[in-house]
Amino acid sequence: MTMAAIRHDWTLEQIQALLAKPLNDLLFEAQTVHRQHFDPNQVQISRLLSIKTGACPEDCKYCPQSARYHTGLETEQLVEVDKVLSEAKAAQAAGASRFCMGAAWRNPRERDMPYLLKMVREVKAMGMETCMTLGMLSAEQAEVLAEAGLDYYNHNLDTSPEFYGEIISTRSYDDRLHTLDNVRKAGMKVCSGGILGMGEQASDRAGLLQQLANLPTQPESVPINMLVKVAGTPMADQADLDPIEFVRVIAAARIMMPASHVRLSAGREDMSDELQAMCFFAGANSIFYGCKLLTTANPKENDDMTLFARLGITPEAGAAKHIEKMKPTLPQPQEDVLFYDATQ
Repeated sequence: MTMAAIRHDWTLEQIQALLAKPLNDLLFEAQTVHRQHFDPNQVQISRLLSIKTGACPEDCKYCPQSARYHTGLETEQLVEVDKVLSEAKAAQAAGASRFCMGAAWRNPRERDMPYLLKMVREVKAMGMETCMTLGMLSAEQAEVLAEAGLDYYNHNLDTSPEFYGEIISTRSYDDRLHTLDNVRKAGMKVCSGGILGMGEQASDRAGLLQQLANLPTQPESVPINMLVKVAGTPMADQADLDPIEFVRVIAAARIMMPASHVRLSAGREDMSDELQAMCFFAGANSIFYGCKLLTTANPKENDDMTLFARLGITPEAGAAKHIEKMKPTLPQPQEDVLFYDATQ
């Protein structure tokens, strides 16, 4: 089978035509590409932990962690390293192969870097892949995180350049691209995607995909989030996105970024099993596993494993040996630890 070519020259018109294909044709093409690069019945599992919650100075209109909105969120300072390691061990025992740590910052402060580096080193020593999302990074910060063993850095583009100003004013699109460039130059892998359902047009969804696919090196991980509407944020009353349009973006992302993991991310709690199954068929092959993404719900571990069993899906290599531990006897995560919102 001829492997799908990885392109960096997608035009907006080509992407819009792709998204407008008859759904059956689009899904067939996406599944064909998916099978050229991945086992179609395996999904990569990550666990996501908030290591510093709330009081963020940014004004992202979707985010309950912004200090500008009154959402009832209790803020927390940087979590102690031992607590992070305890959660990482529990995640590994439950089958997660990657442990992601997120902090609600505009950018990390230098006084926090030693703690962050220790977290990375200790989780890495457990044999897990490591990922962090800490806001904007300088070149120097990216370099020391890479030296500590950080595998992935998450920094979402969120939406198209044209719609971005309607969502965020406290940092620019170029700021985000500059952080991704720093991460890549430091030798880390990139996790970057966006959020759908924020009132954007179809052209904006195409524009987001264009930005991601046309990066000099495509992101190794592409989280596609459905907006989680949180009371107190400016987007609490945003109209729902047609689920079929969400599936179309998943499929287009798979076709345009054939070697990337496409993560079915925030918003899964409100998705039916049938919608999630369609997303997996469209090329999604990664999820966040755990019952909470910060203050927003995520499917319970047992629900995910039940769905996986119904679909004949198993965790991607590296987590498969833990599959027996992922069945309905799993303990719940500690109640006093909040899981980070994947939309950050």
